[in-house]
Amino acid sequence: MFGATGMVGQGVLRECLLAPDVSEVLVVGRTPTGVTDPKLTEVISDVSQPAGYAAFLQGFDACFFCVGVSSGGMSEADYRQVTYTLTTDVARTLRRDVTFVYVSAQGADPDGRRMWARVKGETENALFERFDRAFAMRPGVIRALHGATSKTRAYRVLYMIGTPIWPVFSRLFPRMVTTTEAIGRAMLTLARGAKAPKILYATGINRLARM
Repeated sequence: MFGATGMVGQGVLRECLLAPDVSEVLVVGRTPTGVTDPKLTEVISDVSQPAGYAAFLQGFDACFFCVGVSSGGMSEADYRQVTYTLTTDVARTLRRDVTFVYVSAQGADPDGRRMWARVKGETENALFERFDRAFAMRPGVIRALHGATSKTRAYRVLYMIGTPIWPVFSRLFPRMVTTTEAIGRAMLTLARGAKAPKILYATGINRLARM
């Protein structure tokens, strides 16, 4: 698993550790998660240099890739480096028969006008080409549960402000809304071999989470 200290990653890690059929979870990241669990192994490493940790990745059935950065203030070259290049470099270290689940974004489009959308879309396509079971999650609006928090202060403020209206928003726009818990459970459902579209939006994520 990559990106375990981010908001989505925190939720995914929690669900992995709670799942009785998950025997081992390996997290690769620059900083420790602060989580202690018998199932959990952490490799603290520069994630942009897969050669330094590739040996640890062997033998796993799935890779959950939750790394993501805002494109605000970034050039396309820099954003591509931390999005497309990082993801595909990691992908090349893995067996082709693993299940690779990538947290993308609504609006991803390799032919889109927006820079971030093009890069995200190209990243999705590269993963689809490499793995038979690669999935891109485009979750839309995500509610953080069980203590998961964003690293970005602006997002934390928005989530805090939006908490009181969340139930209403969920009823009005059910196809746009999911949770960190549902994303984690959906990823596990995919890792268990469930059939699903290559691209999953909130509705599909929530459906898989209930399986």
